[in-house]
Amino acid sequence: MASNDKQSDTTHFGFQQVPAAEKAARVGQVFRSVAGKYDLMNDLMSMGLHRLWKRQAINIANIRRGQRILDLASGTGDLARLMARKVGPQGKVILSDINEAMLNRGRARLVDDGVVGNVDFVIANAEYLPFPDNYFDRVTIAFGLRNVTRKEVALAEMRRVIKPGGCVIVLEFSQLYLKPLQPLYDLYSFQVLPRMGQLVADDADSYRYLAESIRMHPDQEGLKGLMEEAGLEDCEYFNLSGGVVAVHRGYKY
Repeated sequence: MASNDKQSDTTHFGFQQVPAAEKAARVGQVFRSVAGKYDLMNDLMSMGLHRLWKRQAINIANIRRGQRILDLASGTGDLARLMARKVGPQGKVILSDINEAMLNRGRARLVDDGVVGNVDFVIANAEYLPFPDNYFDRVTIAFGLRNVTRKEVALAEMRRVIKPGGCVIVLEFSQLYLKPLQPLYDLYSFQVLPRMGQLVADDADSYRYLAESIRMHPDQEGLKGLMEEAGLEDCEYFNLSGGVVAVHRGYKY
């Protein structure tokens, strides 16, 4: 989270402290670098579990036909593809990402899968959403919030654009609660993952950043608190895979 001290307005980029104004550009470079191998690396890194995690997040979102949904940090469109089928032709899913390379890849994947007609694409910063108040039934963000510079601002924006009765769904890496597995998890995160990134994507540094960004992200209770501070209500979370990831849900009334 960015400091409120204007003389030291810094934030974390992985384990580094960088000027807050630079973080978005640095994150953008990471995802431009990995875009071409992003889906393959997701499968390898999670041993395919990310697909189950995303389906569970969609189940928790309780999506219905005809709804209007904003998918932030949509990337290559995994959530959006599934949600577009759930909302049907009368609904709409808007895929939004700050990174044009990732969004273009998502558009191409959806076209290849025949998902057209009820999807749109918008390049946008989650901290400054170009949508009116009370516009969406759901806002989702999967594995993207930890890369946002001012998470509290982005969460407040998500609340602003959902309708009363709507909810925000955040799927994100979290805090492993099976503590005996922590050393093995750390070994995988900081040794295996960067080497895998080097071998498959020719980019160890980006995957080292991804591992570090997970450790710097708030844990389950911390993120729940941020959502409540943003004005979301009935906030709760659902741990998956021992807390490696968690799905957070908060409502607007």
